[in-house]
Amino acid sequence: MKSLPRPLDPVRSIKIKIGMILVGAGAAGMIWFWLWLGWFPLWTSVTAMIVALTTLQFLAHGMTSPLREMTVAARRMAQGDYTRRIRATSQDEVGQLAQTFNQMAADLAAADRQRRELIANVSHELRTPITALHGLLENIVDGVAEAEPAMMQTALAQTARLGRLVTELLDLSRVEAGVVPLDRRPINVPDFLDDVVAEARVNAAGAGRDVRFEIAAPHAVVPGDRERLHQVFANLLDNAARHSPAGGTVLVRAERRDDHLLIAVADEGDGIPAAERDRVFERFTRGERPAGGGTGLGLAIARWVVQMHQGTIAVVDPDRDLRGCHIHVKLPLHTA
Repeated sequence: MKSLPRPLDPVRSIKIKIGMILVGAGAAGMIWFWLWLGWFPLWTSVTAMIVALTTLQFLAHGMTSPLREMTVAARRMAQGDYTRRIRATSQDEVGQLAQTFNQMAADLAAADRQRRELIANVSHELRTPITALHGLLENIVDGVAEAEPAMMQTALAQTARLGRLVTELLDLSRVEAGVVPLDRRPINVPDFLDDVVAEARVNAAGAGRDVRFEIAAPHAVVPGDRERLHQVFANLLDNAARHSPAGGTVLVRAERRDDHLLIAVADEGDGIPAAERDRVFERFTRGERPAGGGTGLGLAIARWVVQMHQGTIAVVDPDRDLRGCHIHVKLPLHTA
């Protein structure tokens, strides 16, 4: 498509452009009067144009000031300062542009803050197991300690923590980039939950947690990626087992509701305060976890995977007189 000519592009001031348009329109009017009416009100026309240009300079200042503010703010952004905002009071296109600019600045500031937090949190998470491994290996090399099975088990646990962190970071980056394809197939819900709970029982026993698991699931089939959804519920059950008291029960309940399936995971721990329930799905948000807890990425990955299945995940209030953390996952029974 051929673009229209833009003869005023070389002019560097929008006020001068408006003035040139005004002068051009006035000159065209005078030429029309002169050619067709034979009347050329010279001084009256010149005076009117001078008054119009003066008025234009006064009124155009308010029109162009948001554009000048955007220029200054954009230069500040190039230097890493995202705090400057534009005064957006006009209702025209310039005002809408200023509002959009402010929203963009807020989004960039949030992204920059998340990037800084990500770097700080990853550094902290990596430093802890690396420091522990360094201390163990240094003691063995210096002859202070021997490579006993208990010590090597500790080193293996720290290595596993490093591997888990790297794997979850890679998973999160793939999910956020949208490069994780879903292998959607029909999933038999009772069989699926039995497999997840069986793995959770083994993991809880290996970690020395005295926790019971109960399942209540009707016959239902949902379309989804079995491996990805297994990752979601394995993380939820691991968190529930970690926060449950000794002898506590972790309940996994599935219910058909209209066009979706509700799967609830509940423990008998202290629960999550209402003010923090949305934040637990953010990256590296771990709350008051005990020592040796997770990396703070599991729930963030779980939210992304559930959303990729067109579902929702949320922390809800416990039913009736129950306590603990209750998480509801809703998955559609049919693909969109």
